Amino acid sequence: MTYTVLRLLLLAAAIGVGYAAGLRSWLLLLVAIVVAFAVSYLVLARQKDAAALWLAERAERRRSGDEGLGKVIDEDAAAEDSAFGTDGER
Repeated sequence: MTYTVLRLLLLAAAIGVGYAAGLRSWLLLLVAIVVAFAVSYLVLARQKDAAALWLAERAERRRSGDEGLGKVIDEDAAAEDSAFGTDGER
Protein backbone atom coordinates (compact mmCIF):
# COMPACT_ATOMS: atom_id res chain seq x y z
CA MET A 1 0.00 0.00 0.00
CA THR A 2 2.87 2.36 0.75
CA TYR A 3 4.23 1.85 -2.75
CA THR A 4 0.87 2.70 -4.32
CA VAL A 5 0.43 5.81 -2.20
CA LEU A 6 3.94 7.01 -3.07
CA ARG A 7 3.31 6.46 -6.78
CA LEU A 8 0.05 8.40 -6.59
CA LEU A 9 1.84 11.23 -4.77
CA LEU A 10 4.49 11.26 -7.49
CA LEU A 11 1.75 11.47 -10.12
CA ALA A 12 0.07 14.33 -8.27
CA ALA A 13 3.40 16.15 -7.97
CA ALA A 14 4.11 15.63 -11.66
CA ILE A 15 0.67 17.00 -12.55
CA GLY A 16 1.29 20.04 -10.32
CA VAL A 17 4.71 20.72 -11.81
CA GLY A 18 3.38 20.24 -15.34
CA TYR A 19 0.47 22.58 -14.70
CA ALA A 20 2.82 25.21 -13.26
CA ALA A 21 5.03 24.79 -16.33
CA GLY A 22 2.08 25.63 -18.58
CA LEU A 23 0.99 22.21 -19.81
CA ARG A 24 -2.76 21.79 -20.21
CA SER A 25 -5.36 19.20 -21.31
CA TRP A 26 -4.39 15.66 -22.31
CA LEU A 27 -0.71 16.56 -22.78
CA LEU A 28 -0.43 17.40 -19.07
CA LEU A 29 -1.78 14.01 -18.06
CA LEU A 30 0.36 12.12 -20.58
CA VAL A 31 3.59 13.85 -19.55
CA ALA A 32 2.75 13.49 -15.84
CA ILE A 33 2.15 9.74 -16.20
CA VAL A 34 5.43 9.20 -18.05
CA VAL A 35 7.41 11.32 -15.59
CA ALA A 36 5.81 9.68 -12.53
CA PHE A 37 6.50 6.22 -13.98
CA ALA A 38 10.15 7.04 -14.66
CA VAL A 39 10.74 8.63 -11.27
CA SER A 40 9.01 5.81 -9.39
CA TYR A 41 11.03 3.23 -11.32
CA LEU A 42 14.27 4.93 -10.33
CA VAL A 43 13.45 6.10 -6.81
CA LEU A 44 11.00 3.54 -5.41
CA ALA A 45 12.84 0.30 -6.23
CA ARG A 46 13.06 -0.78 -2.58
CA GLN A 47 9.34 -0.17 -1.98
CA LYS A 48 8.48 -1.98 -5.23
CA ASP A 49 10.50 -5.03 -4.16
CA ALA A 50 8.84 -5.04 -0.73
CA ALA A 51 5.37 -4.84 -2.31
CA ALA A 52 6.19 -7.67 -4.72
CA LEU A 53 7.48 -9.84 -1.87
CA TRP A 54 4.37 -9.17 0.20
CA LEU A 55 2.11 -10.09 -2.74
CA ALA A 56 4.07 -13.28 -3.41
CA GLU A 57 3.87 -14.33 0.25
CA ARG A 58 0.16 -13.60 0.33
CA ALA A 59 -0.43 -15.66 -2.81
CA GLU A 60 1.53 -18.55 -1.30
CA ARG A 61 -0.51 -18.40 1.91
CA ARG A 62 -3.71 -18.49 -0.13
CA ARG A 63 -2.47 -21.46 -2.13
CA SER A 64 -1.58 -23.34 1.03
CA GLY A 65 -4.98 -22.60 2.57
CA ASP A 66 -3.72 -20.61 5.54
CA GLU A 67 -6.12 -17.77 4.89
CA GLY A 68 -8.95 -16.75 2.69
CA LEU A 69 -12.68 -16.99 2.34
CA GLY A 70 -12.56 -20.67 1.37
CA LYS A 71 -11.13 -21.60 4.76
CA VAL A 72 -13.80 -19.60 6.57
CA ILE A 73 -16.53 -21.22 4.49
CA ASP A 74 -15.16 -24.69 5.22
CA GLU A 75 -14.96 -23.96 8.96
CA ASP A 76 -18.52 -22.62 8.99
CA ALA A 77 -19.79 -25.62 7.07
CA ALA A 78 -18.08 -28.01 9.49
CA ALA A 79 -19.56 -26.18 12.49
CA GLU A 80 -23.01 -26.23 10.91
CA ASP A 81 -22.72 -29.93 10.08
CA SER A 82 -21.74 -30.77 13.65
CA ALA A 83 -24.54 -28.64 15.08
CA PHE A 84 -27.22 -30.29 12.96
CA GLY A 85 -25.67 -33.75 12.88
CA THR A 86 -25.30 -33.98 9.09
CA ASP A 87 -22.37 -35.10 7.02
CA GLY A 88 -22.51 -32.18 4.58
CA GLU A 89 -24.81 -33.84 2.01
CA ARG A 90 -28.26 -32.61 1.12
